[in-house]
This record gives sequence, structure tokens and C-alpha cells, in this order.
Amino acid sequence: MSDTDSVGNPQRHGAATHSPAPIHAGRVLVLDDEADIRNMLQRFLTSHGFEVRTVKNSAQLETQLERQPYDLLLLDLMLQGEDGLTICRHLRAQGQTIPILMLTARGDPADRVLGLETGADDYLAKPFVPSELVARIRAMLRRQSMLKRLADGAGEAAATLHFGPFRLDLRRQELWRGETQVDINSAEMRLLSALAATPNRPVSRRNLLERARGREYEASVRSVDVQVLRLRQLVESDVTTPKYLRTVWGLGYMLMAEPEA
Repeated sequence: MSDTDSVGNPQRHGAATHSPAPIHAGRVLVLDDEADIRNMLQRFLTSHGFEVRTVKNSAQLETQLERQPYDLLLLDLMLQGEDGLTICRHLRAQGQTIPILMLTARGDPADRVLGLETGADDYLAKPFVPSELVARIRAMLRRQSMLKRLADGAGEAAATLHFGPFRLDLRRQELWRGETQVDINSAEMRLLSALAATPNRPVSRRNLLERARGREYEASVRSVDVQVLRLRQLVESDVTTPKYLRTVWGLGYMLMAEPEA
């Protein structure tokens, strides 16, 4: 299969023909109920240096996640029985923070939005060019690595930020209000973490989008406004006069926070 062949059309499933990429590109778990798709994705991603395991249902998925950590979950939306959205929602409710790339034959933008709001980190419609799949996986892993470096490199003190009654733990990717953990989805946490990377300094919409989603993510910078509004609804008592997630006119947004002493 070449980089220009599309995935999602059964008669085009062939053997991977790429030269192996550098090893240790990342550990990927694939959930798809079609054996030929699982096998094709395993061969192709392995040829690009990823360590790949495949499962066919949610029970096998839970077993694999209990056995060892994975860097990314490749999750098919259209499954027999429990669908990908239900599985994604269940994982996030359990506190699983593994990045999720959702695959689907349904390209409706409404389905994409629903998948992202359910807790998926990215969304790719079938048929897709295999090289785009690899690019998206690598972009998601880079974002995870960047957020980890931001937390690790800042030291223990700066890895925890306070704003008003809230405490943001960047290492654990948790938001607390007093002694109660706030129910926040992965997209909201990515945005909050992106703002927390440079607290008390304005960040442009484009910069926020790149920090939270990556340079390859196709979205209008104005979509950040919608995401910020949702985040304000979580942390502000009055979204019309925000205290913590402030708009800096002409520049972008700023998180008013202090590192833990």
C-alpha cells in the first residue's frame, strides 16, 4: 500500500511498502471490529516505527489498557454493539487520558464535533490517505510530549497553578475546586493547559490553537473563542465579566494564575 492509496476501501488493502521509520515512534492501540482493517493498520503503522497492538471490542481494549500504557488509541466509530462514541465517553468517565484518534466512514461535520466533545482528541474520516494518518498520530504524540515537557521543565512549583478557588495540576492534568475535582473534558483541559503554559501573559488565538491542537489541525482560529466560552462556563461565576480567563483585546486570551508556593 502506498501513501497515496486510501484506507477504508476493502479492495485496496495491500501490504505496506514503506521503508521502516526509526524505531520507538510510539505505542499505538487499535480498536476495530474488522480483522482486515486491524491487520492492515498494524502492518502499516509498524512499518513506520510504531509498536502496535490491536483489539476488536471494548472488553479486549480494557484488558490491554490494564496490562501496559499506550501513547495513543486509534478508535473506529462504527462498531457492532458498543460504538466508538460510547467507548470514548466511558474511557473519559474512568479518567483515562490516553489520546484518542477516532476513525469513521461518516464524514458529517456534526459527527466530528460530537466525537471531539465526547472526548476524542482528533477525528479522521474514511477513506483517508495513510500518510495523513501517520502525520496526525505523530502530531498528537508531539503535543503530548510538549505538554509533559512544559510541566516537567517548569519544576514542581510551577506545575501547579492557582486561580481563585481553583487548582490546576499540570502533571496529573486535573482541575480542582477546593477538595472537589472538576469534571473537565480533554479538549477543555488541553486549552487550559495551553493557557497555563504562560500564565498572566496574553496568548494569541493562533498560538493557542497550535498549542492545544497542533499546527496540522484544520480549524478557524475563531473556534478558540467558542472553546474559551465553554471553559469560562466551568470556572467563572459570570462569563460576561471573567476574572481568570481574560480577553486581551487585539492579542488573545490570558489566564490569571499564580504558581503554587
